[in-house]
Amino acid sequence: MDNFNQNNVKANLHDTNFSRIGIITLSTDFTIEQDFRKICHNLPVDLFFNRIPFLNPLTHENYMRMADHLTETTNQILPNEKIQVVAYGCTSGTIEIGEKRIRSEIFKAKPDALITTPITAAVKALKLLNHKKIAVLTPYPKDVNVKVYKYLIDSGFEIKSFSSFNLNYDSEIAKVTHDSLMQTISSINLTDVDSIFVSCTALKVIDIIETLESKLSTDIISSNQAIIWDSLRLSNINQKIDGFGNLFKLH
Repeated sequence: MDNFNQNNVKANLHDTNFSRIGIITLSTDFTIEQDFRKICHNLPVDLFFNRIPFLNPLTHENYMRMADHLTETTNQILPNEKIQVVAYGCTSGTIEIGEKRIRSEIFKAKPDALITTPITAAVKALKLLNHKKIAVLTPYPKDVNVKVYKYLIDSGFEIKSFSSFNLNYDSEIAKVTHDSLMQTISSINLTDVDSIFVSCTALKVIDIIETLESKLSTDIISSNQAIIWDSLRLSNINQKIDGFGNLFKLH
């Protein structure tokens, strides 16, 4: 327009120099984003989320379709900018697709980033604790659980018990109540068990981990707890965090 006048003013630019964590979360997930923000909100880290297309139910075919979107979804997290860590937020998806392919697809978009997944982080946490004998709780159907079981056995763990809510949809998994989780986890036979692993980023378990650990005198590792812990460690943030389990008290 002829009468438009623009005054250009000087902008002072500032970079926080905080570590950047890019989180790939499933389009169907209700929980992982809230858990990341809850734990990281006072830490020197910036979180950037992007959602990857995924369809329920939890089938091998749907997991493999998701894999085809990994590179593009990663690339859309601050395009052409470096980030320190990429966290792929699906435990069963990592096992179904395979860690090697997930790392390869993410690397194409962010070759300088360190990469973690919930199961990668959980295994790392359990081994750091030197806990080999574990009880497992998942929300998954049997076809998925068989692969989770095999993955953990192949990773060197002894599985003392394996329980499941046998659900097929993230919308159902996210609605499992704290009371249900408390009751189910509290009823696990802990004879000769070092830790309990609670799998799935959609389960809303992180707020009750500390209560359960105190009640059961047993460490609990959950998918979201583990991936957040590992993402922070990879970002060189090693301070103790209270309220979310013993794992965050480890350096």
